[in-house]
Amino acid sequence: MKNYKLLMLTTLIISGCSMCYELIISSVSSYLVGDSVLQYSLTIGLYMFAMGVGSYLSKFLKNHLFDWFIFVELSIGLMGGVSSLVLFFANLYLISYQVVMFAEIIMIGTFVGIEIPVLTRIIEKDSGSLRITVSSLFSFDYIGGLIGSIAFPMLLLPHLGYFATAFLTGMMNSVAAILILIKYFKRIRYQKLFLAFSVIIVLIMAMGSIFSENISLFVENGLYRDRVIFSTQTPYQHIVMTKHRDDLRLFIDGNVQFSSIDEYRYHEALVHIPMNAAKKHDTVLILGGGDGLAVRELLKYEKTEITLVDLDREIIDLCRTNKEIKSINQGALDSERLHIVVQDAYKYLEENTMPYDVIIVDLPDPNNETLNKLYTNIFYRMCGNSLREGGVMVVQSTSPYYASKAFWCINKTLESEEFYVLPYHVWVPSFGDWGFQLASKEALDDKIRIPKEIPTRYLNQDNIESLFVFGADEQVDQRQISINSLSKPKLFGYYSAAEKEWR
Repeated sequence: MKNYKLLMLTTLIISGCSMCYELIISSVSSYLVGDSVLQYSLTIGLYMFAMGVGSYLSKFLKNHLFDWFIFVELSIGLMGGVSSLVLFFANLYLISYQVVMFAEIIMIGTFVGIEIPVLTRIIEKDSGSLRITVSSLFSFDYIGGLIGSIAFPMLLLPHLGYFATAFLTGMMNSVAAILILIKYFKRIRYQKLFLAFSVIIVLIMAMGSIFSENISLFVENGLYRDRVIFSTQTPYQHIVMTKHRDDLRLFIDGNVQFSSIDEYRYHEALVHIPMNAAKKHDTVLILGGGDGLAVRELLKYEKTEITLVDLDREIIDLCRTNKEIKSINQGALDSERLHIVVQDAYKYLEENTMPYDVIIVDLPDPNNETLNKLYTNIFYRMCGNSLREGGVMVVQSTSPYYASKAFWCINKTLESEEFYVLPYHVWVPSFGDWGFQLASKEALDDKIRIPKEIPTRYLNQDNIESLFVFGADEQVDQRQISINSLSKPKLFGYYSAAEKEWR
């Protein structure tokens, strides 16, 4: 078996690459289409099925196994290396993204399924010990899978992004083929042909990796209406900034977070309604809001001390230092009255012992399972535990028009934790009709008055009461709505259904 150390190393490499392709397709599809549970489930299921097909087909490869193995590796390297790029272009230019996604999964998975059976027969034919061959190969196969599953979310995607990760992984497959080609050169029929193709594929993958940023900007300019001026992948999310004339927009994972033209409507409604509904507002906690726009509105209250909790340091640093965004948030993130905590909001509330007068929950929409837990009854219970007597909280609650079931699910979930809840909404041109939940452990009054010394661009005493009025097409039968909990993430289903309907 010692003569086959290189083949074992190859098994480790190809298994890690295989896992990366699976994760690349799943995560890109989640980013482009949404509903990450469905995308990961479909990818894993189809991939495993295709591997089974490949394993079955391998029995028809009877001779020249080294040639077949190198052909398979180069094919996987080429298909896997361009997998992200193909999916993005399919989303941009083709009618059916799912057809391309399924075809990609089945093709890569089928070739991956051929790898281990062929390697097993190569080693077993020479060593004569099937028992040792199988145990050794599968050990390295599983270890490689573990390495790939750890490297993808912790190293590759956060630092390289979708395109460079795919290109680099494709290069690794091609390098594995080259190693086998060099080691067993005399046992391969088409040495020169395979060597030429290997070098070409490695060069393509290398060039793709080097110019991945240019490719990313080109593709994203097709995905977004306006010119992309900034793009980065953080450990937690994909951040994109676009600009058209005076309209600067920030996107997280493809969803618009604000437009500089009308964001004041959203943030005035988010901040000034709860601030003036609470008995006092000396201490305020913001969960999310790393763009600093809610902080900007809060700083209009001279004695207010603010704590901002956001998971992603990079979004905070961007919005603190980028000149374009800093001009919009007016340098709010540098205020001496602001204390920033880089931490998961759920974890922060679990550990928090300080009571707040006002809690502002300004988190992204519940479009995945991780965010869903920040809209559950348990999360709102922890928010209630962090509220001072007479305190008020507000929750960004998606659109009561575009996602009405999701909006009223949040409302019902808050009520299940014995909050008095007043839903309200505001028209934001870049978002549409957007909703909030005003909640307190004490009865609330919708007759809210904003002091004249607080400058606002949209809110005034004449339009505040209208925010609490809903049209018939923005309401649903409450009997059809369930409470959102950790064990039964109903909100995620409501939101995903609305997203599919309006996509």
